[in-house]
Amino acid sequence: MTNVPQRLSDLPQSLWAAVTPPLAGLTHLEGMLRTDVLVIGAGFTGLSAALHLRRMGAEVMVVDAVEPGYGASGRNNGQVIPTLSRADPDMLAARHGETGERFVGLLRDSADGLFKLVAEERIEAEAEQTGWVQPVHSPGRMKIAERRVREWSKRGAPVALIDKAAMAAKLGSDAWHGGWWNPTGGHVNPLALARGMARAVMERGGQIFSDSPVLALNRAAPMWVATLPFARVTARAVIVATNAYTDAFAHLLTPDIAREVVPVLSWQMATAPISESARRVVMPERTAVSDTHGELYFMRYDARHRLVTGGALVNPRNGAARLKPYIGARLQRLFPHVGNVSFDYVWNGYVGMTTDFMPRFHALGPDGYAWVGCNGRAVGLSLAIGREFARAVTGVARRDLALPFTAPEPVRFHAAARRVAPLMLMEYRRRDRREV
Repeated sequence: MTNVPQRLSDLPQSLWAAVTPPLAGLTHLEGMLRTDVLVIGAGFTGLSAALHLRRMGAEVMVVDAVEPGYGASGRNNGQVIPTLSRADPDMLAARHGETGERFVGLLRDSADGLFKLVAEERIEAEAEQTGWVQPVHSPGRMKIAERRVREWSKRGAPVALIDKAAMAAKLGSDAWHGGWWNPTGGHVNPLALARGMARAVMERGGQIFSDSPVLALNRAAPMWVATLPFARVTARAVIVATNAYTDAFAHLLTPDIAREVVPVLSWQMATAPISESARRVVMPERTAVSDTHGELYFMRYDARHRLVTGGALVNPRNGAARLKPYIGARLQRLFPHVGNVSFDYVWNGYVGMTTDFMPRFHALGPDGYAWVGCNGRAVGLSLAIGREFARAVTGVARRDLALPFTAPEPVRFHAAARRVAPLMLMEYRRRDRREV
């Protein structure tokens, strides 16, 4: 077992936790039980899979070590981005062939799919489909924007290149040199989305249990068997949707998969509400923004007109106190119109990173599936993956899914990699200073 906090109350309170109604009616799991599909992890992927399964009339049980939205799904920035962070369409197609092209289509439609689901299920997630923009921080990086617009346009995405002047007008800042954007993106309150999806699952007759970590998962043909502290569950099919928290509560839960993802602490921050006069200039379209820095600059407004942004640290000690002046100065440099910046909330959570910045999809065995490696782009992607997993366990052939399955590739010296990973921030800063 690791020292991951067991309750949300043990962690720094996020903006999302402060403004989102709690989810009532959850209990932990006890006894000997049986279900058709067992979903391990009540984040976006698991809840999406469960919701789509209930829409199809399938029996489903979801178990979570803490509660829905506890991990990265409820603690991220809430940007809905229909791309990966590094891999572009041509690379995905070259690596995975026809399946890669289907995966590109899944990415392309992931943001639209999220906002459609929110509307259909009437989930109060503060959802704003105001687009997503990636400004470039040096002139040479316009080549990246041009390539991405070219490759995504070829696959039918409604993307557009933006020059320096247009970017300055869109963001209210002349700090960037142009970039590109996709109008299907946007942002949500991620914890409200997770809790709203959980309510929708339960309203449709699905079962969700909190405080129920799976300690071990085994195949006893023809069934899967999950062992919990006070329960044992047998299921025809299983979906492991635990991402960066796969080994947080039990090392015997898909250990090879747990070791191919490196959990990296990500810090989020919310300012005091921005004045109306400043909002008319600064990001007036309320677009979600994440740029080309390795030390990523990202920001969006929430429903109360706070700028929700964040930063990274090599050493997390006294992180909130150290980040406030650093990120405050950054915002004032990028957006002089915001004036003095103060932060009301600073919180963190783990992001699941892989060595090649690619998500990893795995078939565990008959009707058993797992994935890890959001690499900071999991909101829209996770919901789309959950839908694909629901299709998989209800009979759709693996070859017809939009997920490129591979064998697990554990990171060598994984424990050391976890300790060293924060040091990459210094390398990213060095690269950010170079022209490309």
